[in-house]
Amino acid sequence: MFAVSLGDDGAELRPLEPWNAGEYLAHMDRGREYIGRFIALADRSADLASATAFLQSYADKAAADSGRLYGIWADGVLVGGVLFKTFDAESGNCEVGCWLEQAAVGRGLITRAIRVLIDWAVEQRGMHRVEWVASSGNTASINVAKRLGMVRDAVLRESNLYRGVRHDMEIWSVLARDWRRQDDASGR
Repeated sequence: MFAVSLGDDGAELRPLEPWNAGEYLAHMDRGREYIGRFIALADRSADLASATAFLQSYADKAAADSGRLYGIWADGVLVGGVLFKTFDAESGNCEVGCWLEQAAVGRGLITRAIRVLIDWAVEQRGMHRVEWVASSGNTASINVAKRLGMVRDAVLRESNLYRGVRHDMEIWSVLARDWRRQDDASGR
């Protein structure tokens, strides 16, 4: 197994796999209310069987090269994650996403982890476009997209029915050439 350091604070990014289901479920139980405010991820893992099934669905996506799932560990505890919700190498398009339990907010973990994913997608896999989709009400998620230098492409008005309420969804993106330009400018 591998781990990618997310900085000098000990946080790391690792694959999140079916054998992590117990740890993943405990994480969801700690963060269920906070995580579930804008995304259905917490609702999809109510018990060990559903948590295992969710993680297996991403193991299957990884095997098919159509998605991937990674956990963020801080001080040895799973506190969140990032993913390629979709990954289409043929078209050169993918969508990244994230979640984080409230206790880990404010440390830049998501921004750092998504940078790792985008760097890999663009530089190793030749992705042309990386998308980020978030509820307009999820200002923390929108702020990550901005910090990553993404551009807001569209607002899909009331396109997502979640927990009985229709939410506007924003689509943000970064193109490979713009990502590389940012890297060059920042010296990363």
